[in-house]
Amino acid sequence: MKLVYTAVFQPCEEGGYCVTVPALPGCITEGDDLAEAVFMVQDAASLWVLTELEDGHTVPADLPVPELESGAFSSLIALDIDAYAEKYGRKAVRKNVTIPAWLNTYGERDNLNFSQILTDALQQRYLS
Repeated sequence: MKLVYTAVFQPCEEGGYCVTVPALPGCITEGDDLAEAVFMVQDAASLWVLTELEDGHTVPADLPVPELESGAFSSLIALDIDAYAEKYGRKAVRKNVTIPAWLNTYGERDNLNFSQILTDALQQRYLS
């Protein structure tokens, strides 16, 4: 899942930037310079979205750019939630499933990872 959000960058008095994502309540971070602030907001927003998805919530749509204070500016940020979840997602739930015995026999013979197959199929269905 790829998402795009508007981030608002506000210069800090002591240097660097404070960054918020208006569409993601409470998503705030900072960086010592612009490059670090960009990477930090991508990480913070990705974590925010991943947590919402893991908790069964929907992902909010982006919001219009709010009126900015003097010196502030906005920029779009791109999030690759699939890549972020693969690297940092840890929450998993156990599910019992029922499959035909003959499929189980073939799957075990071929050393298939049933959990991975189900995960891949569900991601294909809901994230594509």
